[in-house]
Amino acid sequence: MSVLVFAESWDGRFKKSSFELVSYARAMAESEGTQTVVLSIGRVEKDELIKLGKYGADKIISVSSEDFKGLDNQVYTRLITEVSEKEDAAIIVLAHNNTGKALAPRLSVRLKAGLVSAAVSLPVSYSPFVLTKKVFTGKGFVHQTIKTDRKIVSLAANSFELKETNSSPEIIDYSPETNAGEGGTSISDVQKQSGKLILTDADIVVSGGRGMKSADNWGPIEELADLLGAATACSRPVSDEGWRPHHEHTGQTGKIIAPNLYIAAGISGAIQHLAGVSSSKYIVAINTDKDAPIFEAADYGIVGDALKVLPELIEAVKEMKA
Repeated sequence: MSVLVFAESWDGRFKKSSFELVSYARAMAESEGTQTVVLSIGRVEKDELIKLGKYGADKIISVSSEDFKGLDNQVYTRLITEVSEKEDAAIIVLAHNNTGKALAPRLSVRLKAGLVSAAVSLPVSYSPFVLTKKVFTGKGFVHQTIKTDRKIVSLAANSFELKETNSSPEIIDYSPETNAGEGGTSISDVQKQSGKLILTDADIVVSGGRGMKSADNWGPIEELADLLGAATACSRPVSDEGWRPHHEHTGQTGKIIAPNLYIAAGISGAIQHLAGVSSSKYIVAINTDKDAPIFEAADYGIVGDALKVLPELIEAVKEMKA
């Protein structure tokens, strides 16, 4: 028996989210007295694969064939199923991101396995297998039980602390029986964003709302983001007004994000917006209205005009960095 993790890579590199999954799976494997097996799909160098061992991988199965470099949900589902059966995986762990959201339900049907999506902690118990997840856009929690022999868990971002171990993983170059050409998806063109931090990958996000009053006032948002190494975002009314591009819109109808730090400047905190940012580890709100809903979700609040507070915050960050 084992706990299997699908560790997604980007351009041959793993991100914090992948290491978080491995740490999480390692903790479950230790509780169950079994090993942690990590599946990597795509060309990743050995030095990068070894990093997974730092966070608890006992065995790494690397499928490096160029045939699998393009994500095809049907093919990846078959491949993960194949590896899970080979490794006798009782639990399969995925990230609760766009990839995980596409793969988890497919795997659930294919393996006849119960699924808990967006889990936020280790199991409350293993027999029965009970996990905690957020509900009602993060305003509540529920305990969900899986009764099947095999279990699938997608972990919400920033839900588990990275834990380093001294594992020396066994690395296996695997040639799957699954055929990469079995899927129905073909890639005709790839366009990648460059020059800016991708919003969904950012550890820090600085966001602005209608309280910024105009597209011309976005300078402090961008300056603070540059100083902090952060991505920029906005509320839906801002993108609807054309002040900022739509790909920066966070909320229920935009990007769902879970950074370590979310700074909301001039955002009142409508429930649709909070639904997209409530998983942030820390929320700092700046608003003139002390009764704004954003303060109910915030860990830290500043009552004041964002156009006056942000320049002072920028100077404070500059002094700290100096």
